[in-house]
Amino acid sequence: MRISVFGLGYVGCVSAACLASRGHEVIGVDVNPVKTGLITQGVAPVVEEKIGELTADAVRSGMLRATGDATEAVSATEMSLVCVGTPSASNGSLSTAYLERVAQEIGAALAGRHEWHTVVFRSTMLPGTCTDLLIPILEKASGRSAGVDFGVVVNPEFLREGTSVRDFFEPPKTVIGELDSASGDAVAELYEGLPGEVFRVPIPVAEMAKYADNSFHGMKIGFANELGAICHALGLDSHRVMDVFLADRKLNISPAYLRPGFAFGGSCLPKDLRGLVYAARRADVSVPLLEHVLPSNDEHLRRALDLVTATGRRRVGLFGLSFKPGTDDLRESPLVELAERLLGKGYDLRIYDANVSLSRLIGANRDYVEERLPHLGQLLSHSAGDVFAHAEVCVVGCTEPAVLSVLEAAGDRTIIDLVRLPDAERRRAQPGYVGLGW
Repeated sequence: MRISVFGLGYVGCVSAACLASRGHEVIGVDVNPVKTGLITQGVAPVVEEKIGELTADAVRSGMLRATGDATEAVSATEMSLVCVGTPSASNGSLSTAYLERVAQEIGAALAGRHEWHTVVFRSTMLPGTCTDLLIPILEKASGRSAGVDFGVVVNPEFLREGTSVRDFFEPPKTVIGELDSASGDAVAELYEGLPGEVFRVPIPVAEMAKYADNSFHGMKIGFANELGAICHALGLDSHRVMDVFLADRKLNISPAYLRPGFAFGGSCLPKDLRGLVYAARRADVSVPLLEHVLPSNDEHLRRALDLVTATGRRRVGLFGLSFKPGTDDLRESPLVELAERLLGKGYDLRIYDANVSLSRLIGANRDYVEERLPHLGQLLSHSAGDVFAHAEVCVVGCTEPAVLSVLEAAGDRTIIDLVRLPDAERRRAQPGYVGLGW
């Protein structure tokens, strides 16, 4: 393809050189004449492993050149990759000034073209930026309609400085947020033959994907550093501890626990988090990340309670009570806590959980529920149908077959889904259905 790349910083420079090495004709565009001058001389404007050789070879072969003229670049190409920066403002907000300027320039250049052109945003931007801000700028400047007269794609990059060339050719994944399928096909063709799964998704999902990655990376580093500080204070080698942690590919380094849902509970996680934070405080170690895990967990309880309150209805059916499916363990179950808060606010509550029978609860499990829900026997039903018949609002905390069956006849009931029901995608379009985090 013939491609223009706007912005010759790390992302743009690497993208331009790597695409040129794959046989595409690339024009780099930048307002800084020093950067375009360096490219013209076959010199990379950034320091990065292998980028110097790739740039020199691409310029020498005629597959890469640079200009400061946006109109010339757009006119000579069929696709524009926007790789300009989106720095933080002092208050933490995202600056879109460079994106807006480039969108205006590309839009103006498109005004005089009749050929199809695809505008691809590689810059990191918050969900809604493309559809609510950039596409209107493109349309106004060009006098044409996105998805009809030209294409728009959000294609976030996952390049690390220092290894960005390697990351380009060995991506963990490719994310294509497409306004129209034709443009999505064209961008997919750019990366044909490279490893990693390709995700064709709506534009806002693609925008959010980069934030999901980077926030998790930051959280992982913060977690490791806080754990290291605690280990050091206790006289332990944190790297030996983490060697054991990293060996677990079933729960620790895995997809486990990474699907949005309801709060966690049980006899282990809350207790052990409290214990670790207490040990850190005794050792005078500040661990703000770990200290805020339980308050963050409690926010999910508050969100669920707020969803019930917002309905204005008083008869509630709670489906599920144990802290996880397939068990009768009620200790520190978030559903028990939710039931307690609903009762405290005067809701007419009925509960169904196929695994929970008051007569079978023993030991610490029974002691816990007698303390938190002393009237459980009056609230608990052995029939999902009876709870469903009682309820104006169904709070779903499990996916047992009996529960899924009765929910098929929801009618005008409100369904508050805490677990993402198997048919959540279908239900999302229906009135009365509310997902906790989707």
